Amino acid sequence: MTILVTGATGTVGSAVVRELRDAGADVRCATRGTPTRPDEVRFDVTDPATWPEAFAGVEAMFLVRPPAIGNVRRDLLPAVAAARDAGVGHVVFLSLQGAERNKVVPHATVESWLRESGPDWTFVRASFFCQNLSTTHRTDIRDRDEILVPAGRGATAFVDADDVAAVAAAALQDRAGHAGRAWTVTGPRALTYGEVAQILGAELGRTIDYPRPGLLRYARHARRTLGMPWPMVAVTAAIYTTARLGLAAGLSEDVRTVLGRAPRDLTDVVHRDRDAWLRAPTKET
Repeated sequence: MTILVTGATGTVGSAVVRELRDAGADVRCATRGTPTRPDEVRFDVTDPATWPEAFAGVEAMFLVRPPAIGNVRRDLLPAVAAARDAGVGHVVFLSLQGAERNKVVPHATVESWLRESGPDWTFVRASFFCQNLSTTHRTDIRDRDEILVPAGRGATAFVDADDVAAVAAAALQDRAGHAGRAWTVTGPRALTYGEVAQILGAELGRTIDYPRPGLLRYARHARRTLGMPWPMVAVTAAIYTTARLGLAAGLSEDVRTVLGRAPRDLTDVVHRDRDAWLRAPTKET
């Protein structure tokens, strides 16, 4: 069985590829650039010319919404329909915790389409990735000693992206056991961003601030300082708003149900990834 992994170079997609390879699965890695390996194929969800080769002979697909795509009906779902028509029988979609209740996020639109029009589906509804702290918010933490997100005092059930990938890989290899299932993949506890700042500070040996910014301040910062495109600013703002409203704190046992072990705690992930926030030594003059 050939499994196509979209977003194969991303945080979760690369971990899915690793899990599948370790299991001996036949993996095809989608890349927007020029393929450099035998198991890579050029694929762009907005370029129909790349679809036939990518979908040929594929039975299952790991689907990731590119962060810059906000209008999924126009820019993503036509590619998924083409995959269905090409014979892809099972789509494992990287969704979002609470997407079934939050119709503002594009993940909800993708879920609805897959339920009504797609092949067999499995939704992996991930809570907020621990790794977003070491990627999207890395420079804020490393260079400015702050976390600037509009989540208020709301708590978030942070999850290790490697745990998300392991659940997705299990689903991709067992269509019968996972088709029609929606797994909510969370960490073991919900934390406010104030508590996250304390965990980071304890690991790094310096104070990390969480000023609880509003949406407008966050949007300006995300666009001007972090360089996010506006569609990504809008999506992330919506995600942080769910935390502000208390909708991101729910915990589940789905990691244990699928993998037979507990999810990793944020403290362990911060310790493992601490190099991401270390500053270069200051040169003596």
